[in-house]
Amino acid sequence: MALDAVAVKALVAELQCLVGGRVDKVHQPERDEIAIGVRTYDESFRLLISASPAHPRIHLSTHSKSNPKTAPLFCMLLRKHLASGRITAITQVGFERIVKVSVESYDELGDYTEKSLYVEIMGRHSNVILVNNEGRIIDSIKRIDESMSSVREILPGGVYELPPIQSKTALADWETENDLEFLGTQKVDKAIISQIAGISPLTAREMVYNVFGTTDVLSDAVNTNRYAMLKLEINKLKSRTENNDFEPCMIEDTQTGKLVEFSAIPIEQYETLAKVVKYESMSELVDEFYYKRDVNERMRQKTADLVKLLNNHRERIAKKMAILRSTLSDAEKMDTYREYGDLITANIYRIQEGHKSVELENYFDENMKTVKITLDPSLSPSQNAQKYYKKYNKSKTALKEAQKQLEQSAEELEYIESTLAMVETADRLEDISVIRRELANEGYIKRSTNAQKKQKAEQSKPMHFVSSDGFDIYVGRNNTQNDYLTLKLANSSDLWFHTKDIHGSHTVIKLGLDKDVPKQTILEAAALAAYYSKARESSQVPVDYTTIKNVKKPNGAKPGMVIYEHYNTVYIKPELLSVDNDKTD
Repeated sequence: MALDAVAVKALVAELQCLVGGRVDKVHQPERDEIAIGVRTYDESFRLLISASPAHPRIHLSTHSKSNPKTAPLFCMLLRKHLASGRITAITQVGFERIVKVSVESYDELGDYTEKSLYVEIMGRHSNVILVNNEGRIIDSIKRIDESMSSVREILPGGVYELPPIQSKTALADWETENDLEFLGTQKVDKAIISQIAGISPLTAREMVYNVFGTTDVLSDAVNTNRYAMLKLEINKLKSRTENNDFEPCMIEDTQTGKLVEFSAIPIEQYETLAKVVKYESMSELVDEFYYKRDVNERMRQKTADLVKLLNNHRERIAKKMAILRSTLSDAEKMDTYREYGDLITANIYRIQEGHKSVELENYFDENMKTVKITLDPSLSPSQNAQKYYKKYNKSKTALKEAQKQLEQSAEELEYIESTLAMVETADRLEDISVIRRELANEGYIKRSTNAQKKQKAEQSKPMHFVSSDGFDIYVGRNNTQNDYLTLKLANSSDLWFHTKDIHGSHTVIKLGLDKDVPKQTILEAAALAAYYSKARESSQVPVDYTTIKNVKKPNGAKPGMVIYEHYNTVYIKPELLSVDNDKTD
């Protein structure tokens, strides 16, 4: 991630709004995460501090999490030492990814004393450490003993020491006369990172891009002119940092919409491959970035078992269908069995017992070609004929049953594929709960004892959007909602959308009194249908649309399964409506 010293400097500058405020509440929603409520004279804030190995950070947050019923020991310790205390300063230690939060509060004897909360943002070595006014560690969110690190122990009672300083020049200490060294086989951005501390790979690549117009540049391409331009880029970044001249932005993949990176300075290196979204504050940016990442990670964890279950069912059904197709192929020979029985019966006087085969004129063939028929030597000619008739009747029954089971298996596979698409495109935990209940109702997973109570208590609604022309557009979150949306909520004249031959959500434009739907609204509804489908990451997706009266649900069909006719098709890029128009429930 791009939470380098430059981003930390931007965050610390914004956190100055907390100075003078009182620590109101302290919570520990996660094992390595602290949330501190701060009250100033006219406002309340939520300061989030995380020592997560993957996502360490400190910033203001508007998102809250549920807290454990019993507060962890470190949380109780922070409440004891920091509750009702006044924040006197928030500073960045040197030009490192370390933030010091100073708090004045009363100690056990009732004396006013200052304590410091050090937030070390250092990847897997990240930590949150409470230190008293004598510089001794009171405790930390992660205790580090000798067995874990021979370089730096972090234990209660020990003296707090800063992490070892890197053998690089900090960006804040960079001088114009400083030199950069380049090796011919080394990439320029790697060379910059190896010599200047405090900048991320993203920032280093942006410097290279600003000079060369590309990021993939080897050091031997640095001539005198480019060298001077690179030093100028470093000076510009240092100047921006000193003057708190930041422009927070988030980088999103143009095709998939996935979050790529974030930065405290403008980023242009991705060109058309990514969309750059600007934010007013660094805290707002970091809060939103990690919140979305956290939601995606939790969704991945919550849906892993469902994805595995559905994939297993898909494989089982596919194998069953392969066997049924083989049965159908064998059953196609049933007419031959009947013909063999008829030929043996017609020529029974010519066939002697004990023969293993017989060649007879095939009067079913217009050219009367002879055919060799295998016989069982232990049976009489009449019994051999009856044996072929039995094989014919057995094949005839097998054909009907195999065709029936193949149709049922195809419908089940369609349902499994559709449900899997819903799981993969779900963006809320509530949607996953509804899908679980649906699968329990269909017998794919065990029903919870509280399932019926939860089903009545949690009646989720389809997503609701408003088009740029003011029309209401609804999108189903799961198969149950698809049925409700298509069969109950929509009227016969409303427009219905679905990706062509691709699993996805039902989408409906509610017409109301205005039956004349603008082309732009149709395109927006189609884009939504494509976005909430298995083809979300495609560039062009075919979407069929028709009126609701042309959409039917076959008797006995599984949830979300419908057939439709008399439709039009539009090819569209999957896309959500703009935030201004989004009125998702």
